[in-house]
This record gives sequence, structure tokens and C-alpha cells, in this order.
Amino acid sequence: MNAKKLLGFAAFLLVVFVLVPLIINATGRWGFFYTLTSVALLSVAAAGVWLTFYIGRINIGQGAYALIGGYVSAILVTQAGVSFWLTLPIAGLFCAFVSVVIGLPILRLRGVYFAMVTLVLTEVARLTALALPITSGAKGITSIPLPGELSLFGLTIIPAFGSLSNPRFGFYIMASVLMVVTYLVLWRIVNSRLGHLCRSLQQNEELSASIGVNTAYLRILAYAISSFFGGIAGAMFASIAQSIYPSSFVVADSVNFMLYCFLGGLGYVFGPMLGTFLLYFGWDLLSIAKEYQLLIYSGVMIALMLVLPNGVLSLLDKKEGGK
Repeated sequence: MNAKKLLGFAAFLLVVFVLVPLIINATGRWGFFYTLTSVALLSVAAAGVWLTFYIGRINIGQGAYALIGGYVSAILVTQAGVSFWLTLPIAGLFCAFVSVVIGLPILRLRGVYFAMVTLVLTEVARLTALALPITSGAKGITSIPLPGELSLFGLTIIPAFGSLSNPRFGFYIMASVLMVVTYLVLWRIVNSRLGHLCRSLQQNEELSASIGVNTAYLRILAYAISSFFGGIAGAMFASIAQSIYPSSFVVADSVNFMLYCFLGGLGYVFGPMLGTFLLYFGWDLLSIAKEYQLLIYSGVMIALMLVLPNGVLSLLDKKEGGK
């Protein structure tokens, strides 16, 4: 990163971890912590969708992995007594494993064919959750305990959330840290040799294969990382809500994850984060339109895609180009 980008990143951290909590504490609007926590976790799941776009695949199935991750964490915590902090990576790794099994056949598809298959995955995950006894069917899993203490060599790193005076603030910090780490990992992947190889798949997969690039391996790896992000986001959602149901993540959520990427910009690592923020609060602001909310929302989305086909962050390129 150059000095300008480092300064911008430092300013972002200052706003997220210092300024926002101070404003919320000053105004007493504690419920806003939950809202921002949701935005942070949705952006983590959207980061995974962005990565599949980066290899030239339209992924509309991220909701399936978020649902699977939520159930894996909830089952381990409530039925096996496993610490939430241990279930977080387990949920992500389990989703990555499932994505490898599913991805081996479907990642051979491209364009709308791959998109349609992934669109079905969320509904398959929902119906599976309804049918399996371990997931308690339509009743879901409730009364999930709050995350306990995380300690290392007797030193408390994270206190038990039940002992906090304001658990919502604890979840906000946890979700924000996860969001920052996720996008730093994503940025590092994109700017590594692996990222350059993945970009070659997006531009010309046949040419990449002809010069010796293992395209099948790259597709599977990118899809597994994408699903890992979805799994940990779902696990955290289940912990925050202290419940998980088959309807916790539906097809509409998978479509929204894709829209977050489109709005922010597919050519920008931090595009999904901005897109999540704009769409989440934009939808809430349009609630004043009542029955016209969806109509206005759809019209604005269409207009933005026509005016800014490369996403909102493309405005920065136009600004720099005009100097």
C-alpha cells in the first residue's frame, strides 16, 4: 500500500472502532450496534461472492453456505458443548469442504448455467435443514448461549459476552474485526500470484489452461475460500441472534450478496463492503415510501447500473482521471 492508501485505511479503522462507538454512546441508540454488526457480517459473506466473480463465475448461492455455517456452529455449541470460538473456524472449514464436493462438478459450468445451479443451492440447504432431525426442522435451534470467554495460557483475550454490560457492543467489535481481517485477506489474495492467476481465468480461461495454469484447482480453491467466508458469517449471525432457522438465509439473501458486489464495484476489493452499506441503509431509508418501496428501490438499482456499470467506486477512477 502507498502512503495515501495507508492513511485512508487508518482513517477507516478510526471511524469504525473509535468514532462510531463514541457517537452511539453519546446518543444512546444502542440498537444501532446490532444494525452495524449485521452490515459487517453481510459484507463478509459478500466478500466471498466477490471472489467467485473474480474467477469469472456468477455466484448466487452464498446464502446456502451462510445457513450451513450457522447450523454447524449452533449444533456444536448446543449439542456438543463446543466453545463458540472453536466452532467459528470449524463452520468455515466445513462449508469449504462442502463447496469442494459441490464445486467439482458445477465449476465446469460458466455464465448463466453456473449461476442457475448456485441459485438452487440455497433452497436445497433450506429444505435439508427442514428435513434433518439434527437441525430440529422448522423449529430451528434456539437458546444458543452467548460466546464464552476466550483465553490463552490463562490470559483472557476476549471476556464472556454474558458478563459484558452491553453485549451488542461486543458483537459489533467482533464483527468489525472479522470484516477488516476478511478484506485484508481478500486484498492480499488479489495482490498475490494466486490473485493474478485467478484474474487470468476471468479474462481468458482457455488461454490460461494452454500455458499451464491449473484452472480446475484455482476454481475449486477460490470457491472454497468464498464458502469459508460465508460459513463464518453465518456462524456469527446464529450466535448474535441466539437462534437459527431454515429461513434464516433464503434465496433473496443470496441475490442480495450478489447485488452488494455489483453496486460497490466488481473491480474493487472493497466494493462489496461499500455496496452492503449502501443497499442495507438505502432499503431502510426507502421504507418511508411504503408500498412503493420496492418499485423505487428497483428503479434506483437499474439507474445505478446504467450510469455506473462498474460500481460506485468507479467514481474514484473518474475523479482521478479528471485531474
